[in-house]
Amino acid sequence: MSESEARPLNMDPVRSGGYDDDEPPSSPRRHPLWANVPQSQWDDWRWQSQNSIRSVRQLRHLLSFTDAEIEALGRLEGEYKLAIPPYYFSLINPDDPEDPIRIQSVPSPLEAENPSGYELEDPLEEDLDSPVRGLTHRYPDRALLVTTHVCSMYCRFCTRKRATMVRGGWDAVSRDDQRMVDYVAAHPEIRDVIISGGDPLTLPIAKLRFFVENLSRIPHVDVIRIGTRVPVTLPQRLYDPELIDLLSASGKIWIQTHFNHPREVTPEAKRVCNALLRAGMPVNNHSVLLRGVNDDLATMRSLLRALLRIKVRPYYIFHCDPVIGAGHLRTSVWKGLEIMEGLRGHMSGLGIPTYVVDSPHGGGKIPMMPNYMVSMSDDAVVLRNFEGQLVRYQAQDKPPTIKPTQTRGVSALLQGSKSVLVPEGTERMERRKLHAAEFEKGDEGGGCCGSHGGGNHGSGQGESSHEEDSTSGQNHAGIIPLGIRNFPPAKPNSGSA
Repeated sequence: MSESEARPLNMDPVRSGGYDDDEPPSSPRRHPLWANVPQSQWDDWRWQSQNSIRSVRQLRHLLSFTDAEIEALGRLEGEYKLAIPPYYFSLINPDDPEDPIRIQSVPSPLEAENPSGYELEDPLEEDLDSPVRGLTHRYPDRALLVTTHVCSMYCRFCTRKRATMVRGGWDAVSRDDQRMVDYVAAHPEIRDVIISGGDPLTLPIAKLRFFVENLSRIPHVDVIRIGTRVPVTLPQRLYDPELIDLLSASGKIWIQTHFNHPREVTPEAKRVCNALLRAGMPVNNHSVLLRGVNDDLATMRSLLRALLRIKVRPYYIFHCDPVIGAGHLRTSVWKGLEIMEGLRGHMSGLGIPTYVVDSPHGGGKIPMMPNYMVSMSDDAVVLRNFEGQLVRYQAQDKPPTIKPTQTRGVSALLQGSKSVLVPEGTERMERRKLHAAEFEKGDEGGGCCGSHGGGNHGSGQGESSHEEDSTSGQNHAGIIPLGIRNFPPAKPNSGSA
């Protein structure tokens, strides 16, 4: 029996001291149940696994539930596994029934509901694209290998619940394991292999070595991706230098991990991500858009910036798949597009993932994004930036083919009589306005190193004519927004000053 099973679970976190409300979210902390566990044990992944919360009986002494909820959760125990390591459980605020870490890890009675009737056991039809048991070959150059049904923590939104419900297992390499590797070796079009599960970093070292070393020896395999949530839910597993050395020795390993909320970006997670990076393995992140977890712009920005701070590249935001038991966690696609609108242009492009829907019927990942192409003609396209500025962009170097027609707005951009529409009051234009005023003041005092000869100081646009500049008295390159400004196209370079 594990320590968590044997120890009385009637501790009240509030009466026992609970959590300090002023404690930074990403600081190391423990639930009071494990307050006296020696640090050496706390840092041992085996202890963490052995003492994971695995039953509703344990949960009811650690978190608040109504009697109806306990009854419903009891019925759910046979539908999907439960395991929450003490480390990850300690990230939960026990006083908040809507805590985003709790939502991801603790069963909810809502999992028994399927109001749309659309939730499926295998929504991506991975099993139908499996030429050998455990291997999915969907894209021409990629294959996914399900190497284990075991996870360090069973996420409530998991797409592969059907696989993780298998009980028992073998540490030894199976015939199906060998068949998966043989299939990859026999198909030279496969250049990218994803070792997945379950979580492959829960495998015994010997079995993980079988997959890593045999796949690494295949000449046409360029990339081996390890899909794992261990850095998030059980980082102690990666404190083991033997595991890091095994992964690093391949020379082909990339790590695909899975942070969903900024509170998951802890010092422990940073430590293991840095260890992976120092060992030469890039670390990319998949997030799933989840109701109540990260379905608001502020939380998503905070998560992505936290990932950049630990040098983990945000790679995908997945729309939550329509898998059985996860319907209550799914948002609308419009919510995802709303969040993406608040990322592009508002933070570094390094931190902006691709928002994708993993299509039913095995259609694969389909990118979703706001519309940045507003209109188009034979001569040009009209593009929108994050501020709402509309610009004419002539992508091909050719003489115009459209006969000019008197018109306004976006139509004028397509006709070529205007080149940009600028919304009023954007911060960038206000900065230009201040810069222009300072430049004017410097010119009047004779102290400015520049001159008005260029008529286009730092604007980067070049749309405004000199005639407009001289009549405004202060409009350098059309930088002062007055409502929606219609700027004429740039004059061709005559070659004279």
